Amino acid sequence: MPIKIPDALPARQTLESENIFVMSKMRAETQEIRPLKIALLNLMPTKIVTETQLSRLLGNTPLQVELELVQVSTHKAKNTSQEHMLAFYKTFDEIKDQYFDGMVITGAPVEQMPFEQVEYWQELCTIMEWTKTHVHSTFHICWGAQAGLYYHFGIDKVPLEKKMFGIFPHRVVYKNPILLRGFDEEFWVPHSRHTTIRREDVAAEPRLKILAESEEAGLYAMCTEGGRQVFITGHSEYDRETLKLEYLRDKNLGLEIEVPKNYFPDDDDTKEPLVRWRSHANLLYSNWLNYLVYQSTPYEVAAIGRGERCE
Repeated sequence: MPIKIPDALPARQTLESENIFVMSKMRAETQEIRPLKIALLNLMPTKIVTETQLSRLLGNTPLQVELELVQVSTHKAKNTSQEHMLAFYKTFDEIKDQYFDGMVITGAPVEQMPFEQVEYWQELCTIMEWTKTHVHSTFHICWGAQAGLYYHFGIDKVPLEKKMFGIFPHRVVYKNPILLRGFDEEFWVPHSRHTTIRREDVAAEPRLKILAESEEAGLYAMCTEGGRQVFITGHSEYDRETLKLEYLRDKNLGLEIEVPKNYFPDDDDTKEPLVRWRSHANLLYSNWLNYLVYQSTPYEVAAIGRGERCE
């Protein structure tokens, strides 16, 4: 089934070339089923890249998804044209009276700053509070996960001695977690961050379940009992070139940067990166949409926020 995105969004051409079913507005409106309404709060500087990566995963399911792109109003995008932002994005004020089956809050390149010093922190807090009553399930990624754990549970991030950078093996540690249904015993995830979350801090919070972790990269997947809040510390949505571009950017700037672990064959940055996380990325997002959104969200979208789904 398709994902419904604006007809002129740059991601459309890329997705259609990859055989992702993208539906036009006119065709979607003739369907007699209610699409899942998913909001994407995009805090990443490379908006179009992130839109494409997440649309690719959200569109690779049997469900019809209607995507709403959201930006914060207290920060002006520097790496994406204002024409693009005005054409495709809405501010929180423009969507705050709506209800959504799901919401994705992305990472952001601000992880080395205290949360309270981030330019749009207060607005993000307002949005995260709003999700409790207006979003059925909220999916937090990387810094977005750290921000959510800090705001909702008071769990702070801590600095790492060196950047967690590369592709790392993980394992499922919670018995039969529905979010990770079908995952192999070991699976790979990209990470690119300077901070982490302590396992003992999360384990001490009874409202959170630890689902998966890595011996080297630490916690990966956590959620609340009803799946209303999901926290993912890695970047399963990354495509083949994402870490390469980040690495070469810093290398060309003369910055101290190590070759991403387990990424280039033989750690040779002239070779094509090896993709080993794509299947589990697709499974992660399809499980979230199917089990934690579609199967438990109310048919009447305005009823979202009343009651939690237990597993």
